[in-house]
Amino acid sequence: MDRNQQIIRVSIQGILVNLVLVAFKGAVGFLADSLSIILDAVNNLSDALSSIITIIGTKLSAKRPDKKHPFGYGRIEYFSSVIIAVIVLLAGLTSFKESFEKLIHPSLADYSLVSLLIIVVAVLVKYFFGRYVRSQGEKYNSGSLIASGTDAISDAFLSLSTFVGALISYFAHISLEGPLGLIISVMIIKTAIEILKDTIDDMIGVRTDSELTREIKKTINSYTEVQGVYDMTLHNYGPNKIIGTAHIQLDDRLNARDIHLLTRRIEVDIYERYGIVMTLGIYASNDTKEYKAIRKGINEVLSQYENILQMHGFYVDEELKLVTFDLIFSFDEEEPEKRVEEIRQKLQEKFPQYRFEIILDADISD
Repeated sequence: MDRNQQIIRVSIQGILVNLVLVAFKGAVGFLADSLSIILDAVNNLSDALSSIITIIGTKLSAKRPDKKHPFGYGRIEYFSSVIIAVIVLLAGLTSFKESFEKLIHPSLADYSLVSLLIIVVAVLVKYFFGRYVRSQGEKYNSGSLIASGTDAISDAFLSLSTFVGALISYFAHISLEGPLGLIISVMIIKTAIEILKDTIDDMIGVRTDSELTREIKKTINSYTEVQGVYDMTLHNYGPNKIIGTAHIQLDDRLNARDIHLLTRRIEVDIYERYGIVMTLGIYASNDTKEYKAIRKGINEVLSQYENILQMHGFYVDEELKLVTFDLIFSFDEEEPEKRVEEIRQKLQEKFPQYRFEIILDADISD
């Protein structure tokens, strides 16, 4: 079974489980006149709706690329997660409003032992099913399933608080409907905001996982011809589609055939290991003893700037009397362009027989 089919299958299971919980909790809530149980049932109904949206999003994201969308529709899954978060948020705000009214005008719910037993079973079902859904989301890299599973686990603990309130009401005849409803509402709202924040981060673009980039660089550096890997960028076009670029430093005496065969081997290797379509650019290297003084002079100048993270791509074109290299500043540097010009001028004074071309790179990956 492929990824999309598995996500849809788990989502259908979620719809069925939540509808059963809605039926039982709704019946208990109305019979006992318990707002907290009714809100719990409404929350389960929103979970069922979330699963429906997950199915729709998964179906749409599986559409084949076309001329207008050459990278496919994988990012639709992020929009599915946003919609789920908004639904959960609206459910939380509605719950908060109803609970506040119940706090002002409290009334004692009428629970039976059967209704208490149903609540306990619902708590257990929701908790273990939530763990299952989240594990499937992590396995298949589905933000929608992870969001649904996390929400379900939170719901289980909220339902547990409802059960505690029901026990107190049953034995002590004290109404906690309003306070418990407010607590449940706040937790639902908090979960929705967290889901929304994580999904928006993915849509904006966050720093690639350091462990992944280091593993990829380690793989590329394992080729004896490669002298270094730089400027790695990974672009996410959906949870299951990553396209990357990187520069590798090679001896400038290699010919076009050697470079072609090497980069093809590396790109195939990266795809087979990580499922990433990688395109490699080249830094030619002639960092020899002949240019040791220039390299040393550059390092002396760079040591004066604390926010420089890396210098790479060093190359001396003797015919043009041109020295080129790239610089990476930390994000703490507020004026990197100004610093680059300062460095260029200092090097020009230090080595007047050469021109210096410095490219400003960004601290994109570890």
